[in-house]
Amino acid sequence: MNVELIIIAMALLSIVTAVFYAVRVIRIQVGAEGGNLIENTKLKEISNAIAEGAMAFLMREYRVISLFITLMTILIFLLLDNPSTTDFNEGLFTAIAFVSGALISCLSGFIGMKIATAGNVRTAQAAKTSLSKAFRVAFDSGAVMGFGLIGLAVLGMITLFLIFTGMNIGIEKHILMESLAGFGLGGSSVALFGRVGGGIYTKAADVGADLVGKVEKGIPEDDPRNPATIADNVGDNVGDIAGMGADLFGSAAEATCAALVIGATAAALADNNSALLYPLLISAIGIPASLLTSFFARVKEGGNVEAALKLQLWISTAIVAVALYFATDIFMIDSFVIAGKTITKWNVYSSVLLGLFSGMFIGWITEIYTSHSYKPVREVAAACETGAATNIIYGLALGYHSSVVPVILLVITIVLSNILAGMYGIAVAAIGMISTIAIGLTIDAYGPVSDNAGGIAEMAELGKEVRDRTDTLDAAGNTTAAVGKGFAIGSAALTSLALFAAFITRTQNASKGMDLPGGSLESIELLDPWVFGGLLFGAMLPFIFSAMTMKSVGKAALDMVKEVRRQFKEIPGLMEGTAKPEYAKCVDISTSAALREMIPPGLLVLLSPILIGYLFGVKSLAGMLAGALVSGVVLAISSANSGGAWDNAKKYIEKKAGGKGTDQHKAAVVGDTVGDPLKDTSGPAINILIKLMAITSLVFAEFFVMQGGVVLRLF
Repeated sequence: MNVELIIIAMALLSIVTAVFYAVRVIRIQVGAEGGNLIENTKLKEISNAIAEGAMAFLMREYRVISLFITLMTILIFLLLDNPSTTDFNEGLFTAIAFVSGALISCLSGFIGMKIATAGNVRTAQAAKTSLSKAFRVAFDSGAVMGFGLIGLAVLGMITLFLIFTGMNIGIEKHILMESLAGFGLGGSSVALFGRVGGGIYTKAADVGADLVGKVEKGIPEDDPRNPATIADNVGDNVGDIAGMGADLFGSAAEATCAALVIGATAAALADNNSALLYPLLISAIGIPASLLTSFFARVKEGGNVEAALKLQLWISTAIVAVALYFATDIFMIDSFVIAGKTITKWNVYSSVLLGLFSGMFIGWITEIYTSHSYKPVREVAAACETGAATNIIYGLALGYHSSVVPVILLVITIVLSNILAGMYGIAVAAIGMISTIAIGLTIDAYGPVSDNAGGIAEMAELGKEVRDRTDTLDAAGNTTAAVGKGFAIGSAALTSLALFAAFITRTQNASKGMDLPGGSLESIELLDPWVFGGLLFGAMLPFIFSAMTMKSVGKAALDMVKEVRRQFKEIPGLMEGTAKPEYAKCVDISTSAALREMIPPGLLVLLSPILIGYLFGVKSLAGMLAGALVSGVVLAISSANSGGAWDNAKKYIEKKAGGKGTDQHKAAVVGDTVGDPLKDTSGPAINILIKLMAITSLVFAEFFVMQGGVVLRLF
């Protein structure tokens, strides 16, 4: 059996599935489900405003990203150009892979955004009929992003692999796989700007809308009188659709590239494409498993939406586990040797299972700490009775505490995978954790579509019954979004460690026989001052990165609050509902702030490994990567879970424990406002920070070996 053809077929199946779901959503005519002319006109006007704002921001963001892609491509070509090799220009091959990854990541975000902004109004309209019908529209909209992204990612990687290995230029496989790592760098670079820019946009609008609308004016969320409402709904798409999609695209690409780089150092794997491509096969097998699972996505009127969504993850996980058993038996060779360690195919399979199921348990723990169905969030809600201060104290404590079990699970996965299959085992465990990405991202994208549907229903005044249905969909989406963040953080940790291992492997191979400043790379001692200095510096980076992104949200939110207050003060009849807000001005504030503020943190992440590697050498860079990974994982988990807990504590109070407009609710809104940038900007972006620094180090590894350590040469 030809594994390349199987992978291509699965990628095409995924893309066809995405097209099928897209057509199914778009075929629904807005206004076809009944309703009067005024109601239908409002639906179209509001959804068009959201769609136009989202696409306008995305296009402006992509123009900024295109400039970065151009500059980074030139840098890759120049720094990786090895004149001693006449038949192979590593800089050229890596640059091609980099541009391919970046463009596919941008395309995935564009497709997801387009269908999400079409699906939100159709979900709101379907909610007039039944919860079941609205759920299906929102789910189908998310499926376009889920299946489209992984299909394009797998197709892109297998195409580059076939091109690079089919040129017959006499270059060893491990060198070609190192060039292929540029694909992951391209995807993750776009993800960084998408996550940071989208996060700043959405939280500036959200914070501005909440502080003035809910706290000061006492009007409901998504009230059409609030000038920041459209910007808030636009932000849900640019942050949680394009941003999350690019994030998981980067994880899939980087983990696969890391496994290919490590695997290609084993002669037995390098000589057998079926075995070498096993990491890509894992993602490919997840596609039909996710497709089969999607057939079970049904909710009856009054049914449990959250349970239906979580069932999708468990079913797809079970199918992948069984399917991979047979795939491993057929395509993976019986045994091979990496770094002196003999590894069997069943050791590899066990490593994949470790990642697959540890991801599920991390998601489950995340749910316990962020869903108001459980004690931790209810404790935070109870703390609101004595004010915002105690709410914030309890929320911070919850976030710190929530990092314990996920970290233990990651340690168990890392240790056991390493015992079973070395660093190759850790790399395939990372891929296993996100092997069900098609269904996972479907569920994640479902969330902002449902959230937007609720906002549209409120602004179009569709009635309490419709809003109750969209609130039910949205509440389930909040929980699954938190679970998705848990998956993303866990996979980022394993991916970063796998990339770190690939970086060490590559630098050791490149430095054999060389007299490097700082000594040999065969062993990297923790107490080496250059290593320990890098470790401390790296541990600081996630904190300064979080500070930069949170301050950016604060600055943008300040401008938003001033603008919303101005409109309530200066536009006669706005509070009474007889005048229309100037929505476009709020959209412009979020857009300008996001594009302006995303550049400094982006440069921090991209330039740190290049400067440290060039100035202080590979050992200091290795320390920096380890420090950033260790502190970044814990900070990301605590930030995301604190923010999620504050959000759901507010919703719990609104539904069951006090109600809107009370002092307890106002305290909860303050906590939610503090948590917004933690869970939707800084926390998720740390995932990309640790991955992007690791993949950047891997891509430029040979340059650091040959040219790095400028400062060390002075001593």
